[in-house]
Amino acid sequence: MLDGNQVSEQIRNFILDRFPLARKHAFDYKTPLLETGLLDSLGILDVVEFVEQKIGIPMSDDDLVPDNFQTVEHISAFLVRKQSNRSSSQA
Repeated sequence: MLDGNQVSEQIRNFILDRFPLARKHAFDYKTPLLETGLLDSLGILDVVEFVEQKIGIPMSDDDLVPDNFQTVEHISAFLVRKQSNRSSSQA
């Protein structure tokens, strides 16, 4: 089972490492990623690739909606829900 805080930290660190704009602004778990321009559509794809490769959660096209990527908190909560749904459907 995923730990939401750990996932948030991993995603935040990835964004800080990958996107220079995030390092220049006060960036935390509640910072709007799309509205502030920290992430654009290509940036979202980078985050999706990170999630699939490093966290191990496959993503579908249906998952790529702005609501899921508003903030690091939103991404983390979405991934925890997705993992939980996957676990219950496999049981």
